Amino acid sequence: MFGKISNNLIIVCLVFVCLDKSANVHGGATEEQMRSAANLMRDVCLPKFPKVNKETADEIRNGNLPDNKDAKCYINCIMEMMQTMKKGKFLYEGALKQVDLLMPDSYKDEYRPGLAKCKDSANGIKNNCDAAYAVLTCLRSEITKFVFP
Repeated sequence: MFGKISNNLIIVCLVFVCLDKSANVHGGATEEQMRSAANLMRDVCLPKFPKVNKETADEIRNGNLPDNKDAKCYINCIMEMMQTMKKGKFLYEGALKQVDLLMPDSYKDEYRPGLAKCKDSANGIKNNCDAAYAVLTCLRSEITKFVFP
């Protein structure tokens, strides 16, 4: 009994410490940190879509978006990991939070209005992969400093 209470107390304390520390974070991530996080997401999503090789993923990263099912589903996988898409719906508020937390300051001023312009680009699209592709295609056209994992 005491062990369970002690563990719960430790967990609650850690959550409060993390919340306090995250409230004091300014400036988002560095480009190096952003790329590291991107590589981790790629490492999870690439094996799920064997027809998407590293070269194709690099093309997507560079803004060349192939119009095929596997690439679209890879894009959806990444966007779901980023918590910007869920079940074919663009999570605008979540995307704004990701920009604030994970992007260097030099990207933020352009991303916020780009996200706003593209927030409805998946509306009416039933297929999750097609919806993610529509959002990313819109973002690519609206944001000159385009980055994608």
